[in-house]
Amino acid sequence: MKKYNPTSPARRQMEMVGFKFTDTKPLKGLTGFIHRSSGRNSFGRITVRHRGGGVKRLFRQVDFLYDKKEIGGKIEAIEYDPNRSAFIGRVLYRDGERRYVLLPQGMKVGSVFIVSERAPIETGNRLLLKNIPVGTRVFNIELTPGMGAKLIRSAGGFAEVLATEGDYTQLKMSSGEIRRVSSAGWATVGSLSNPERSFVSIGKAGRMRHMGRRPTVRGAAMNPREHPYGGGEGRQPRGTRRPKSMWGKIIGGVKTRRNKRTEKFIIKRRK
Repeated sequence: MKKYNPTSPARRQMEMVGFKFTDTKPLKGLTGFIHRSSGRNSFGRITVRHRGGGVKRLFRQVDFLYDKKEIGGKIEAIEYDPNRSAFIGRVLYRDGERRYVLLPQGMKVGSVFIVSERAPIETGNRLLLKNIPVGTRVFNIELTPGMGAKLIRSAGGFAEVLATEGDYTQLKMSSGEIRRVSSAGWATVGSLSNPERSFVSIGKAGRMRHMGRRPTVRGAAMNPREHPYGGGEGRQPRGTRRPKSMWGKIIGGVKTRRNKRTEKFIIKRRK
């Protein structure tokens, strides 16, 4: 982690990940601008509060499909992506094509990998789940074969292969959940880069504004008509038996998952 000289109260608390990226600009052919909704739906109404503003972000087209099989690739550069928590690597394949991929922890400039059913169990290589031994850490996991990576894509994340039985592989997620995934799907060996991200200290409110996060008012500081925690003479406890949102909905200790179609794939719930 990188600390700063205490030139101001905010600077005293600020901590960032001290990682040195390759001194290159992002590839023009793999970048572009995308529309940011700032928490609003198609009618322009706010559906997610406290979003908006922030600095402009250049979108990087990260390859989650990994359709270049049996063609080796080499990490040409390591870059920062403002749209995701993990670092990205610029890959040069043997056929001359360049793409962006999520960078595994431990890989650096010059590291090589391959997408193959017969690839060795090494960091960065991508194999079928049924060919990955028990106890191996994986990320960029396909839920449906051929549809691209959907699970474990954020900084420091990984899942552990527990067993392979028939058409399904059992995976233990970072949350503790154990679920079944098709063993014909692909996954990348290793864990994702930037595991120190959880130790970052923002330091000041201005950095949150740069990140596109607007100020948040505590419910206890509101009036009674605006929030269940509002009102009272001075500081008061919340006054409700269960924690609630500003609309009165219980938000703690309540199951919110209502997807019966995929219930059969979950063996053990997360804590």
